[in-house]
Amino acid sequence: MEQMTLNTTMTSSEKFAVDNAVNSFNKANTVNGRTANQQLGKDDFLKLLITQLTNQDPTNPMEDTQFISQMAQFSSLEQMTNMNQSFTKMAEMINASQAANTIGKTVEIEIGDTTTRGVVEATTMGSNPEVMVNGMFYNLDKIKAVYGM
Repeated sequence: MEQMTLNTTMTSSEKFAVDNAVNSFNKANTVNGRTANQQLGKDDFLKLLITQLTNQDPTNPMEDTQFISQMAQFSSLEQMTNMNQSFTKMAEMINASQAANTIGKTVEIEIGDTTTRGVVEATTMGSNPEVMVNGMFYNLDKIKAVYGM
């Protein structure tokens, strides 16, 4: 029986393409082996506070006022996070309502240099609602004009 061999050697151009794809992916996702994040969240704040409490000098512990101040900052951060989530949900509801209000109305949709016109037949819900015009779905932000019936 004849044995088949599989060629697993890549050409230099294939190696270059793979290396570029891998490097681009890695650079986009990590910096020095860590995922880059430009914001500190509430978990980060708690980790810093716990680390500070764990490593404080036992002969000169943190004063109560400092601790209370930091806990108040954490509480404020928590409330801002909750408000941000509520505002995001409210914006989604407003966008969905805005899309639903266009059902049955004639709209003008601009896509690049092309403009199309038609009646909104249906809409989708969510953070980026879409409207169906002439059997195609378009993002709500593509609507440039709405005409009444």
